[in-house]
Amino acid sequence: MTPYELWIGLRYTRAKRRNHFISFITGTAILGMVVGVAALIAVMAVMNGFDHTLRSRILAVTSDIIVQGNGVPVLDWPVAVRRLERLPGVTGVAPYVQAQAMLSHDGLVSGAVVEGIDPRLEGRVNRLGADMKAGNLDALQTQDWGIVLGRALARQLGVGVGGKVTLISPQGGVTPLGVTPRLRQFTVVGLFSVGIYAYDSGMAYISLKDAQRLYGLDQGVTGLRMQIRDPFAAPAFAKDLQTRLGPAFYVQDWTQTHENFFKALGMEKIVMFVILSLIIAVAAFNIVATLVMVVTDKEADIAILRTLGVRPRSIQLIFMIQGAVIGLFGTALGVAGGVLLALNIPTLVPAIEHFFHVQFLSPEVYSISQLPSRLELRDVIHVALAALLMSWLATLYPSWRAARVDPAEALRYE
Repeated sequence: MTPYELWIGLRYTRAKRRNHFISFITGTAILGMVVGVAALIAVMAVMNGFDHTLRSRILAVTSDIIVQGNGVPVLDWPVAVRRLERLPGVTGVAPYVQAQAMLSHDGLVSGAVVEGIDPRLEGRVNRLGADMKAGNLDALQTQDWGIVLGRALARQLGVGVGGKVTLISPQGGVTPLGVTPRLRQFTVVGLFSVGIYAYDSGMAYISLKDAQRLYGLDQGVTGLRMQIRDPFAAPAFAKDLQTRLGPAFYVQDWTQTHENFFKALGMEKIVMFVILSLIIAVAAFNIVATLVMVVTDKEADIAILRTLGVRPRSIQLIFMIQGAVIGLFGTALGVAGGVLLALNIPTLVPAIEHFFHVQFLSPEVYSISQLPSRLELRDVIHVALAALLMSWLATLYPSWRAARVDPAEALRYE
């Protein structure tokens, strides 16, 4: 009961003894499809791995949501903390003071963003304490005028734990000679590293009370950091919170504070998808070449079928089925190979590095020393659908050409 178009199309996919060249071209088309699909799935998994790793590292030093006063400090912040903690989905709230300053040590100077934090509450909104490489974040509570530096920043200043740095704040006092910067000496009580150079070389933390005294905020703070149960729901949560708080406050989520960075990652992922899809397109062109040669080889068969009453539409369907089978077979093998490769990248790459005595991602140069991989089902589905669509499009011209074969011309010399 199988439709004859399907039966003939499947039969044509198996080469006879005199069609070894066509069989070779068919195998090449399938192999190209396998390589293209597998490579695209593996690369998308690596891109997802980098994206996930960088997001995790950024969220280690930033919070999901930031609430700031609209141009003015937040004064009654303890009450605000208690109110925000009662909101559904909120797991932690902590105050902070933020300002820019210059840090100096033994003639070496570097700019930095200085944040005043409460170590007891900071652990609720980020994982900074887990990224300490020397010293302890809690030392900010016990050490007067203590400071925690990023490891790259400390290297630039040539200072370690126990060393002294001078903080130069542009928010100084007004004198008859003009505005003079405020200077204060701090003791380095810890070093941190999150693996992102922009943070490790440009961030410094002091205690909240020291920041309030240094910048003359009295009991005020720059804003409040919030952590919620689902970080990916932060945009919707921030929008709702902004509506509740009104224009007196400014609410940002983590996707807005790093908008350009994540847009660049998303654009890079799209570009890689388009570029590697060209490999699948090349394999699809091989399907076109295969089917054109098959049509030329089977012109006599097509003529006989036409004289038996087969409609041109059925002839077209026969060769579309043959091309679709080639594409389906190559896509299935490519998906299987790509999934296996993506799942084993963390194991395969170190083995290759060990065998050839090379290192693809040097820890001295890159913040990520191991190639990450994160396979997502939607990427696999998108790649498979793109491959099947290209395979189907590749069958249109050869099958149309087969349907236009003139039986009289094809059988003239038979």
